[in-house]
Amino acid sequence: MIEFHSPEGQRATPADCYSLGIDLTAEQPQVVGLLANGFPDSENFLRHIGAELEARIDGIEVRVWNKGNASIAAPKAMLDEIQAQCDAVIAAYGH
Repeated sequence: MIEFHSPEGQRATPADCYSLGIDLTAEQPQVVGLLANGFPDSENFLRHIGAELEARIDGIEVRVWNKGNASIAAPKAMLDEIQAQCDAVIAAYGH
């Protein structure tokens, strides 16, 4: 007989549900930032994703940043720039 064990643990605090999103029906373009983590080809991958987003979703503009080094946090100046220019951000981690 095979038994399956759920690795889910008990929560110490209740989940805090929230929703994130942007209004894709807005009159002005919605700007989505893509933040590459600095691993080889992470920026190329995100540029491909960005091109697909722009091709499939009317009224969306994509901008790409690359922090350049996967072992550091994104610099504050870069984060400030992204926050000032974007309505939403997708960060790519891993390799």
